[in-house]
Amino acid sequence: MRLEKESIVREAKAALDAAEYAFLADYRGMNVKQFAEIRQALAETDSEMHVLKNSFIGIAMGDDRRKALANDLQGPTGLITGKGDPSATAKVLTKYAKINGLPVLKGGILNEQTLSANDVEAMAKIPPRDVLLSQFVGTVQAPMTSLVGVMNAKVLSVLYVLKSIEEKKNSAA
Repeated sequence: MRLEKESIVREAKAALDAAEYAFLADYRGMNVKQFAEIRQALAETDSEMHVLKNSFIGIAMGDDRRKALANDLQGPTGLITGKGDPSATAKVLTKYAKINGLPVLKGGILNEQTLSANDVEAMAKIPPRDVLLSQFVGTVQAPMTSLVGVMNAKVLSVLYVLKSIEEKKNSAA
């Protein structure tokens, strides 16, 4: 392999190794303006899009991933890598796909799991990480809040009984 090609593969491998997830998309038909828009939107989600030859992507991914994604590495392929919330990146990709019809999602990798295009689209429907965490905290907090309410009601009922006894004694005296 020529020195330039080895350098491209090394950079792609470094991007994949540093990424927490990677998506593949067919960019055929996208113009320069659309590329600029989607790259800018992806940058806001701490992800980036690379346009590479499929053979370079396959070599950078390694044998296992290349075999798992062999069907997705056909035709023009954009490699989207990123860190952080993969659902935010999936939302950007599906949003642009709905508006322009491009890019067409092919699949991807999350941790060591291979994803289909449908998986990536389903991931786009998941609420952001912060919302999921707040829902989780609310679910965990609900029983404790109910317990505090019940305990508070029991204490108040004892106080009401004592208050009524005090009023009876004061009225009797």
